[in-house]
Amino acid sequence: MNPDETRWRDERALLNAGRDRLGRLASDRYPGVPRVAGTRLMCRAEWIPRAPVPLEDVRLEWDGAPAPPAVADPPDGLPHGYRTYAGAMAALAAPRIFDDRSSYRLLAAGTDPPVLRFGPARYFDGVNVGEAAAHELAAGRDGLRERVGDPCDLRRRTALCAITTLTVTVSGSYVLHWRDPAKVAHAGGLHQVMPVGVFQPLGDERDDLDLWRCMVREYAEELLGMDEDYGDGFVQEEWPLHRAMTQARNERRIRAHFLGLGVDPLTFALDLLTVVVMDDATFADLFGDLVTVNDEGRVSTATFDGTVPEPMQPAGAAALALTWRHRTALGIGA
Repeated sequence: MNPDETRWRDERALLNAGRDRLGRLASDRYPGVPRVAGTRLMCRAEWIPRAPVPLEDVRLEWDGAPAPPAVADPPDGLPHGYRTYAGAMAALAAPRIFDDRSSYRLLAAGTDPPVLRFGPARYFDGVNVGEAAAHELAAGRDGLRERVGDPCDLRRRTALCAITTLTVTVSGSYVLHWRDPAKVAHAGGLHQVMPVGVFQPLGDERDDLDLWRCMVREYAEELLGMDEDYGDGFVQEEWPLHRAMTQARNERRIRAHFLGLGVDPLTFALDLLTVVVMDDATFADLFGDLVTVNDEGRVSTATFDGTVPEPMQPAGAAALALTWRHRTALGIGA
């Protein structure tokens, strides 16, 4: 490894060791940007509905050929010979899971009525800008962050989405995750609600544009430790877990709501905030075999009491705060 690569890897280690501190520093760069429910998660006013929206009432639209973003694949701070940040990560500091999968890029969002418009992207499109901007802050630089500009302007970069789901029982217990920096490319060392996963298609991008389908797969992978490789010929509607969760949802034993969306100030990660409220018996039936360790970190349960574990990823803090605000309407603690 040459000195330039060593320098880059050392800076990457500083980022992973200080994401909470650096997130607070990044947040201070945007004093005039609205925040979600008093957290560091940044937003536009029209991104947060006045009340939780039933997931089935959120309309998703598709644009297969959107305009390219203003900033893409920046070379800022890369070691000599590397073209993208993801390329440098793969060679010098790859987490355990690091694949350039098809993903959805958010193009526009509004909550009155609730409509989200998406286009095609790849996972590394988000890494190449968001992780690079976080890296340069750890290294004491700001050039890329300045070029990106308004973090809530979806035209400035490829805004990949994660679906951040707070899973909470009626009696008031929720699932909590600690993200292991050795296993993940984003938000290592922080707590998070779960499941959380990048909004990605399993098959055809347009045909698989469905929040619930993606959420169910994340439940399988994160709460039950199932493999992400579903194999050829997989039909999700015939999958026992999908059928069981969908039936419970149809019978109102599971209630899924959209809470809004926001942007992480450190990495520009964009999170679609959702809450899934489960009857206690339904949670026990579906997730009684809850794992304690998964492919991304440690798993536990916590009491839903209005507090936020620290250090917490801004999107998780926002999901907790919004759900606490609307807990009576959502039937938690009833």
